[in-house]
Amino acid sequence: MGYVIMALALVLPFLMALMGRVNDTNLLFYKECSKLLMMMGALMILFALTKHENAETVVIRNRAVRNAMFLTVLYLFGGMLWRVLHGDLQTVDTSSFLVFLVLNVLCLEYGIKKAAVDALFKGKRR
Repeated sequence: MGYVIMALALVLPFLMALMGRVNDTNLLFYKECSKLLMMMGALMILFALTKHENAETVVIRNRAVRNAMFLTVLYLFGGMLWRVLHGDLQTVDTSSFLVFLVLNVLCLEYGIKKAAVDALFKGKRR
């Protein structure tokens, strides 16, 4: 369900713009609603239980959070450097939590798939 909500949050603003619903007065509203939907979808993915929830899944979730925090700090630092190099005093990054959640979901999915592949190959060696 979280993936459906995230996909909806990505597609819905474009559909609304094509239908002529988005204008200068409500652009900020639609932008913030889209970000909120993406955050909700990412949180639903992160807190969803897997079929075979065990201690290994908890370790994978912890690693995903650690990796996502590291990648988010790199992303934010890169954005800060970019703004400093261009002397941009007006732009502020307000999507850092959303970036963290998306990176966390990506790290979590990668970790779960990697563990499944590792278990598959370990099972064939026996």
